[in-house]
Amino acid sequence: MYLADGWQDFAVLDAGGGMKLERWKDVVLLRPDPQAVWPMQEATADAVYIRSGTGGGHWEFHKALPDSWQVAYGALRFIVRPTGFKHTGLFPEQAVNWDWMRDKLEAWKQQNEGAPRVLNLFAYTGGATLACAETGASLMHVDAAKGMVNWAKDNARESGLADAPIRYIVDDCVKLVKRELRRGSHYEGIVMDPPSYGRGPTGELWKIEHDLWPLVADCARLLSDKPAFFLINSYTTGLSASVLANVLRRALPEGHSEADEIGLPIGDGALVLPCGASARWMP
Repeated sequence: MYLADGWQDFAVLDAGGGMKLERWKDVVLLRPDPQAVWPMQEATADAVYIRSGTGGGHWEFHKALPDSWQVAYGALRFIVRPTGFKHTGLFPEQAVNWDWMRDKLEAWKQQNEGAPRVLNLFAYTGGATLACAETGASLMHVDAAKGMVNWAKDNARESGLADAPIRYIVDDCVKLVKRELRRGSHYEGIVMDPPSYGRGPTGELWKIEHDLWPLVADCARLLSDKPAFFLINSYTTGLSASVLANVLRRALPEGHSEADEIGLPIGDGALVLPCGASARWMP
C-alpha cells in the first residue's frame, strides 16, 4: 500500500461503523466512510456529517467553527472547509502521490535542461498541481468546475505559488486533451484523478468504465520523448489497482508500471484506512 504518513496537520484518529474521525489541524470532524466496516470506539467531534435518507446530507456543528481554515503539508498551505457534500476540499491521502511526483520531477531535472511540463486533469483544488509546481515545473491545471479551479488558485496564493507557471483552465478534460494533441503539445508528466461519473462544464458525460481507456491512450501520445511519469488515481469502487496498472501497461508498453491501494494510518498506525487506488508509470 502507498501510505500517506507524512502529515502533521492532519490525522485519522479513528474509523469504524461507516465513519472516520479526522483531525484537521485543531478541528475534529466525523464523516462517513463506507470502507470502515469494523466498529469504532465512542468518538467526540467538533462537527458531524449526517447523511440524509433521500441523498446528500448536512453538517451538525457541536461548536462554533470558522468558515474555513488552513492545513499545511511541508511548505504547501491548503484551505479546508466543510462542504455540503461532506468533503473538505482536500484528499490528504494524495500526499503520498505528491511526494512521488516531486521525486520523479527532481530526478528528471538532474538529467535534463529546462523546466518539466505537467498536465493535471480532473485537478480539483490543486494538491498535485502545487506539489509539482514546488519543483519548478510548469503546469496546466484542468477541471470542469470553476469553483474548484478558483479554490486551487487560492491554495496556490496561500502556498506562495501565486506567480508559479500554472495555467488554470475550466474545461472538459477529454476535449482539452484532443485540442492539445492537435496543437502538438507534449508533457513530461501527466496526472489524472477521474471521477466514476460526471459531467463537463457544458454537459459532457463521463463514465469511467467507458471513457478512461480512450483518455489514457490519448494522453500517452502527449508524453514527451523524455518523460518523467504518468499517474492515474481512482476512487471508483470495483476498479482495482490492477485494472489501472493494466490500462497504463497497454497504453505505455515501454517503461515500468506499478499499482496499489493508497491509504492513511489510523491512530497509532495499527490499522490503515484504504482510500482508493493509484497506478504509476515511469520510463
